[in-house]
Amino acid sequence: MTATTTETVTGNLVLDAIRRHTDAENPSSFLALNSGNSTFTVPGTDGVVVYRRTGRWAVQFGGPFAAGQDYATLLEGFRQYVRDEGLSLVGVQLQRSDAERYAAAGFTVNQVGASWAVGLPEFTLRGTKFMQLRNKISRAHRNGLTIKEVDAADVQDAIATIDQAWLGSKGGAQQLEFLVGQIGGPVQEHRRLFVGTIDGAPVAYISYSPVYGSRAGWMHDLSRRIPEGSPGLMEAINAHAIEVFRAEGVQWLHFGFTPFTGLDASHELDGHSPAFQWLMHALWAEGAALYPAQTQLSYKQKWAPDVLIPEYVAVDGPQASLPGFAHVFRACNAF
Repeated sequence: MTATTTETVTGNLVLDAIRRHTDAENPSSFLALNSGNSTFTVPGTDGVVVYRRTGRWAVQFGGPFAAGQDYATLLEGFRQYVRDEGLSLVGVQLQRSDAERYAAAGFTVNQVGASWAVGLPEFTLRGTKFMQLRNKISRAHRNGLTIKEVDAADVQDAIATIDQAWLGSKGGAQQLEFLVGQIGGPVQEHRRLFVGTIDGAPVAYISYSPVYGSRAGWMHDLSRRIPEGSPGLMEAINAHAIEVFRAEGVQWLHFGFTPFTGLDASHELDGHSPAFQWLMHALWAEGAALYPAQTQLSYKQKWAPDVLIPEYVAVDGPQASLPGFAHVFRACNAF
């Protein structure tokens, strides 16, 4: 058994795994390639586990990206490795098929949120339900917004300018990691970046990551804007990207995972923690200081998503763990 960091993996072990092993249909799987992640493998198996260590916890991203016959071997091997290291294990952004296997293996599994997706072939902004969205997009263009798809290497200073302004508006908030995408690094060539400028000055950008599986397409990932900029910047950039993707025949645009959203009792598995279920609903209602879930969901619902995809958290053991959940956010650099 081997544990290492993604930066030292020979070739593109993780990229190969998430491309080939798509049974879980994880729309955020490309985040497994974020710098700073660690990987676990078992010799003779086809697959990989991706995680981060925070304190005395191993925070796993998704389930094993593995061939069906090797999934259980990787899960149990990683579980034992974590125990041997004196750590506790929590997994996040598990998909339904992952969640069922983890629950059967004795993990306590609860819905933690959802991701959302829009089918592009029939998508249109026409109609009364998109009137406000069209108005915001028009306003941004009237204010001089120009949108271009660019190479990230050519706009590093522009991205830094937008990031600095955005983080400054959040009271010096830390750059989120782990469950949020990145720009740059050895896999940047697989992402797409759209940048908006007004009078030549960078004002906003959206980075899109590839999605594999039966709902293949792109995921609306990392996005930032100048706080005092024109209304409608993000909406205009995303609408522009949608038209580019549609012209290319892309089938799906995903909006990524938002914790505490899409919660429904019908999504829970047998053996879930009622107390943890209550906590997720409480954080949806009152947890804006931890994560602005309601704001994030409001933006995603503007696009009338066709699909809600429940996502799960799993803690190794018979009870849900608040410290384990807290370490998910610690791995994200949220606190």
